[in-house]
Formats: sequence, C-alpha cells, structure tokens
Amino acid sequence: MNTIDANTLKARLDSGEKINLIDVREPHENAAFNIGGLLLPLGKIQTMQIDDIEELKGEEVICYCRSGQRSMMAAMMLESFGFTNVCNLQGGMLGWQDTFSS
Repeated sequence: MNTIDANTLKARLDSGEKINLIDVREPHENAAFNIGGLLLPLGKIQTMQIDDIEELKGEEVICYCRSGQRSMMAAMMLESFGFTNVCNLQGGMLGWQDTFSS
C-alpha cells in the first residue's frame, strides 16, 4: 500500500487529473465535508460489497477517511481483493483541513 499526502493529492486534483477517490467514512461524515470521492463505507468493504469499484482493480485508487486509519484498513483489504495500485491519504480529512484551512 502506498501513501499520498494532502499537498500532492490537491495538486493532482487541481491539475485536472482523473483520480479514483474512495471515501470510506460513514454517510454523515461525507455529508459534513468531502473532497469528491465515491462514498463506500469501510463496513461495505469489509463485507466485500465492492461491486461499484470492481472495474478499478487495475487503476490507482486513493482511499481516505477522517484520520487515515480506516482508509489504511480499507486499502489493505482492497489489495487483498486484487486491487493493484491502492493509496491511503495520510492524515485523512483532518490532515486535509489542517493543511488547507488557512
């Protein structure tokens, strides 16, 4: 599993790069603040309810959550399911907001 920091991810998003973002938080967390990722809560990944992203197995997928812990678990699970290029956003949305809230 690779990691990516908020600055690198934001630069890639700002450049218009197509990025497969997976938000593994709960719906209420996503509704409060998100960066545009597909909402796929960790519980669904744990129970292998990943039909929505099966076609991404060979593409880069960047997972994020509140702090980076759930997304790290999600990334490891996705790798065990055959995803070949999974990244975890370091620090999650807390880190993102700390980096860009000034």
